[in-house]
Amino acid sequence: MTTAAREETEQLDPRRWLALGVCVSAVFMTLLDVSIVAVALPSIGASTGAGPSELQWVVSGYALAFGMVPIIGGRLGDDRGRKRVLLVGIGAFVVCSALVGLAPTPAVLVAGRVLQGLAGGLINPQVAGLVQQLFPRHERGRAFGVLGAAVGIATAAGPVVGGALIGLGGEDFGWRICFLVNLPVGLTALALCARLLPAAPRRGSPRPLDLPGAALLTVGVFALLFPFVQYDADHDLRLLLLLVPALAVLAGFVGWERGPGRRRGHPLVDLGLFRIRSFSDGTVLAFLFFCAYTGTPLVLALFLQDGLGFTPLQSGLTASAYAVGVAVSAPVGGRLVPRLGQRVLVVALGLFTVGVAATAVLADRLAGSAEPATVALAMAPALLVAGLGGGSVITPNQALSLADVDVRGGSTAGGVLQTAQRIGNAVGAAVITAVFYAVVSGAAAGGTVRQADHGRGYAVSLLVSVAFAAAALVVAVRDVRRRPVPGPAGD
Repeated sequence: MTTAAREETEQLDPRRWLALGVCVSAVFMTLLDVSIVAVALPSIGASTGAGPSELQWVVSGYALAFGMVPIIGGRLGDDRGRKRVLLVGIGAFVVCSALVGLAPTPAVLVAGRVLQGLAGGLINPQVAGLVQQLFPRHERGRAFGVLGAAVGIATAAGPVVGGALIGLGGEDFGWRICFLVNLPVGLTALALCARLLPAAPRRGSPRPLDLPGAALLTVGVFALLFPFVQYDADHDLRLLLLLVPALAVLAGFVGWERGPGRRRGHPLVDLGLFRIRSFSDGTVLAFLFFCAYTGTPLVLALFLQDGLGFTPLQSGLTASAYAVGVAVSAPVGGRLVPRLGQRVLVVALGLFTVGVAATAVLADRLAGSAEPATVALAMAPALLVAGLGGGSVITPNQALSLADVDVRGGSTAGGVLQTAQRIGNAVGAAVITAVFYAVVSGAAAGGTVRQADHGRGYAVSLLVSVAFAAAALVVAVRDVRRRPVPGPAGD
């Protein structure tokens, strides 16, 4: 560390790492609720009497709401104080988690999940902005490493945690524990964030929220996400027609932000962000990678439970190899960013692609010819490699994407990046699971579906994941060729 960097560090809040840990626990809570519900759906249906459409909206309602809010939440945090908006988000998330966990009917459950998603979307962009606010440039790689570990582990570990909690609480009550566990975690995070986070810097009068821009963005993102998340329930390709008005509304949003929104002096998103090459490339990479990353554990759970007959707990334990890889590599990837830059992304995406491809080959060859336990054990090393690669993408990409962004707009930029991730989640989950079901349904048309048919469906769906990951790798390689290798940290 240089003398200037050392002096800068000495002037910083000594509690910043503890504050980061508390903020990250809130992020982890919101992201775990994206994936934990996958293994809980059968129990929810048996306990509440929810039908297939209602169960789909338990997943989709959260995903839609979660994806609509980050940019607006980021702007509110930048203008009105990240601490204040973060506390509002955590408090609302706790209340909505209680509503979901205690829901007496499917309608209340779905409504609670939508509200829970809106609250979760407020939380995440504040934490990205706080990392930039609390940490100097030479520490942000490590700080984003901690945040990236939470993102990666929560996404990958949801089925593991969900299976364990359902096994602990039983079919009737276990799924409720999956949501009620947010209460002690959230209340603790709320109290500690209020104590540890600094007050917002003094500014002039906050800019008014760009309401026309917010309305256009909300409608556009909803219309863009809806056909993908609803496809899982209906499998109706006509839903894709909704993409036409969605893109038209988003084009209208861009036109408003470039024209009237900018002239009024307070656009929702400063489109100049996208002239920052590192930010625009990082946003594209985030979208492509999350298309691959989120769908991979989702179809794994389908293959293990529908194809191999695993219980939710057994499925979660098998997926733990993937989660362990993510947990190990996410903080390491953040530490390597100052020295290696985009090269970290190239290596990580290569590992992820190889691991997913190897998993596909093993499942296709072994399913139907080996015992289910043998198939799971054989896949574990490949899942570990995929997790090691996947965990090393999220942190470096977030740090590199936001590195050149003005700290004053950090939450808005973080919101844009997270919206790209949420759209990638929806697109990847819809496309990858659609391919899985298409292959399995094709086999069913010819007679009884065999274990080998599920293995083939899983393998073919993972090839889609490989294609998304390869596209992200192309973006990363292009950036490496464009940028020099960074000097030692602190230079």
